[in-house]
Amino acid sequence: MQTRTVRLHAERILKIEMAPVPEPGAGEVLLKMAAGGICGSDLHYYQHGGFGPVRVREPIILGHEAAGYVEALGSGVSGLTIGQLVAVNPSQPCGRCRFCLQGMAIHCLDMQFMGSAMRLPHAQGMFRDHLVVPAQQCFWVGGDVSAGEVACSEPLAVCLHAVSRAGNLVGKRVLVTGAGPIGTLVVAAARHAGADEIVVTDLTDAALQRAQAMGASRTINVAKQAEALAEFEADKGWFDVVFECSAASPAIRNAIAAVKPRGTIVQVGVGGDTAVPLNMIVGKEILWIGSQRFDNEFAVAVNLISSRSIDVRPIISHSFPINEAAAAFEVAGDRSTACKVQLTFLP
Repeated sequence: MQTRTVRLHAERILKIEMAPVPEPGAGEVLLKMAAGGICGSDLHYYQHGGFGPVRVREPIILGHEAAGYVEALGSGVSGLTIGQLVAVNPSQPCGRCRFCLQGMAIHCLDMQFMGSAMRLPHAQGMFRDHLVVPAQQCFWVGGDVSAGEVACSEPLAVCLHAVSRAGNLVGKRVLVTGAGPIGTLVVAAARHAGADEIVVTDLTDAALQRAQAMGASRTINVAKQAEALAEFEADKGWFDVVFECSAASPAIRNAIAAVKPRGTIVQVGVGGDTAVPLNMIVGKEILWIGSQRFDNEFAVAVNLISSRSIDVRPIISHSFPINEAAAAFEVAGDRSTACKVQLTFLP
């Protein structure tokens, strides 16, 4: 059997290529892929050939947010049946290194994360019609939800992990800087965790409208109303917790100014080196926490989407068939109109 794949060869050189599909071995599952979301890292690979020190050094099949239907089971697989819709966890920790043994698989020293150019050879991704994966990476989906919704399990898991890093949010005042797919899902996750007030900032009205649909109490377009943040910066800051999802220097400075003394900033957005006002961080005794990827939150995300306890439909802005992948990536790069752009694989 052959499958179509979306393979990136270099900056903006994306090709639909054929590749063989192996038979599922012991403990493996063959999936007929249905939907896959274009993540910010996929977009960075496409537009810039990588991000920070992570560069595309060989052709790579992109995609780490995906869902598909079980088409065949390898020997020894239980708990899954033919035809089931599943979300695919792209994380493959080794289970043997010191961090895995300490219960921190998220920091595995030999992590294979599908669709990532961090390691060489690159870990190939899920943008393809058929995929064979270990059964343990497949999470059965309940409820009457679409494959596109299920493909949002991975980014929602990222946001659930970020929210967990902040501690108890019940009754808290929260600021989210950046209303891209991750920022809007952080809004939903924070609302689900009991946050009382959620203010969201961004540069585009379309993004802020989606943030409101996902549970924001108030939105501020800082390109048009930068002065609106002043009320939150008075008297050493207003917010208990800030989720910084943009990695933009102005937004980071706003976060530091608007969080209250001994408040918490969870850094979710990633980028290059940036200058920060250290004196303010020290003077306000701010707790600044990093957050990356997820672990057990993936299963939680699948359950929340399956039950629509968190409804991800407002963030899905566009859908393209696999043969229009290049067009999909171009649209995904236009934040004035796009949020979560997805590829579809079923004929």
